[in-house]
Amino acid sequence: QVQVVESGGGLVQPGGSLRLSCAASGVTFRIYDMGWYRQAPGEQRALVATISSGGTTSYADFVKGRFTISRDNAENTGFLQMNSLKPADTAVYYCNVKFSVTKNDYWGPGTQVTVSS
Repeated sequence: QVQVVESGGGLVQPGGSLRLSCAASGVTFRIYDMGWYRQAPGEQRALVATISSGGTTSYADFVKGRFTISRDNAENTGFLQMNSLKPADTAVYYCNVKFSVTKNDYWGPGTQVTVSS
C-alpha cells in the first residue's frame, strides 16, 4: 500500500522559514520524481517545485530564490525548504510522487502553511 504524508506546516510570520517533509512508503522512492504543489482558498492547485529521480530540480517563478526542493532517497523522504515567506505563500501544500515510465502517481493529504503576522 502506497502512502505519501506531508508534515512541517504551520503558522509563521512574514519573512520566516519552514521546512516541509514528504514521507513516501510502499514505493521505490529513488526511482520516482517528486513535486510540491500548493492550493490557496478559491484557487487552483499550482506547481511549486519538482525534483526528478536523478536530482534535477525546477521551480515556479514565484518561489525561485526562496524555496529549495531536495530529497533523501535513503530515508524515502523529500523536502521543501521555504525561506522569506510571504502572506501570498499561504496555502495547503501537497506532495506528489510520480513514476515517469508508467505515469502512476500518488498524493499526500496536504499540510497547511499560513504566513501571517
